[in-house]
Amino acid sequence: MKLVRVGPPGRERPGLELDGGRRVDVSSVVADYTPETLGPELLERLAALDASQLPEFGVGARYGPPISRPGKIICVGLNYAAHAAESGATPPSEPVLFFKATTALTGPNDGIVIPRGSTATDWEVELAVVIGRRATYVDENRAMDHVLGYCLHNDWSERDWQLKRGGQWVKGKSFDTFAPLGPWIATRDEVPDPHALRLWLDRNGRRLQDSNTSDLIFGIPHLVSYISQCMTLEPGDVISTGTPAGVGLGLKPPTYLEAGDVVTLGVDGLGTQRQEARAAS
Repeated sequence: MKLVRVGPPGRERPGLELDGGRRVDVSSVVADYTPETLGPELLERLAALDASQLPEFGVGARYGPPISRPGKIICVGLNYAAHAAESGATPPSEPVLFFKATTALTGPNDGIVIPRGSTATDWEVELAVVIGRRATYVDENRAMDHVLGYCLHNDWSERDWQLKRGGQWVKGKSFDTFAPLGPWIATRDEVPDPHALRLWLDRNGRRLQDSNTSDLIFGIPHLVSYISQCMTLEPGDVISTGTPAGVGLGLKPPTYLEAGDVVTLGVDGLGTQRQEARAAS
């Protein structure tokens, strides 16, 4: 299944994306996709629905983020060897983790706001994992049992705040609009091998990132297991697994987002996003 939330910001309703692009409203079954409702039991209830009897969302209705305010957005840094190299970093021996504030969450096509005074706002296409079962001290060989599904994420970054202002990376990662998620969560059965997905990103029609999740340094079972050793993962938590080479920081010379730019991105089976940049007011 493909889980979507559709409607104006703050008033999204839960739904399913069907073959052919039809989107049906399931708010008669669940009020919203939240950390409290997501899990195997909900998926069973949704799978039993007769989609032909459900109301459809209007054509062109806005996609919201496919989960309402996850408890945690956990990101993995330098998880593609080529990206580590372009960043001038040695590939890590253990996953590099940082958080992204949940207030950064936005819909996949809502646009990106360049922070006040920023000259180093950067793009990062990523595969994100959504947790479906509580996970604490999970063995790697059981880690996938705790995964609900996958979605597309653009891990926007303000590099000066991330790298030059002291402290943790979270400062450069958490500006409003810096976590566009979706358009949908594809459940595990929709993605036979999450380690064989092409992911790409274009800026103003120019392809800058084009890679495959087969190049991940740390795969999804390892990440889920590793993270569960130092914090409990709960349903609805998002793990963003890292970005491949081609970010603005790695270009020669470094090149960053400007107002009016249009960025499009996608991951096999997880849809596409489109964000137009504007300066903060």
